[in-house]
Amino acid sequence: MSQRTIWEEGRESGRHVVALGSATSLTVTFVDLLIDDQIGLLFDFTFVAIAVTLALIVRPSDFFVVGVLPPLIMLGIFILLAATQPGSIADADDGFVQAVVSGLGHHAISLFIGYALCLGSLLMRRRVLRQRSETRDEVERERALAS
Repeated sequence: MSQRTIWEEGRESGRHVVALGSATSLTVTFVDLLIDDQIGLLFDFTFVAIAVTLALIVRPSDFFVVGVLPPLIMLGIFILLAATQPGSIADADDGFVQAVVSGLGHHAISLFIGYALCLGSLLMRRRVLRQRSETRDEVERERALAS
């Protein structure tokens, strides 16, 4: 058997991945707000990195959880910010819903890139795992026929 690849390494449960993704994203949001009073590029770049990392560390049985997680993380953070500091994602005098929509609109590119890379990583992992499984089955059949 050959060495395991990055596509086969994920072993964390969906529950742990949700907690890790949420905690990391909230931490990055806090740090970004300490640097500047608005959410900026630091949040965008780390959001993309977090989305890809979550897709790589989750176990295969929990792919669905990570497949829906990145938009929910961003939405959750923007809901919290709209309720507490709407000026960090929109105009300070915007209402709650307008602040959430503005925040999502301003950070739509990072959401799209992060989500696309997350789903692409999950797809690649699924393909590699399926190929490994098929190869393993073929080897077992050949051994059974040889004995």
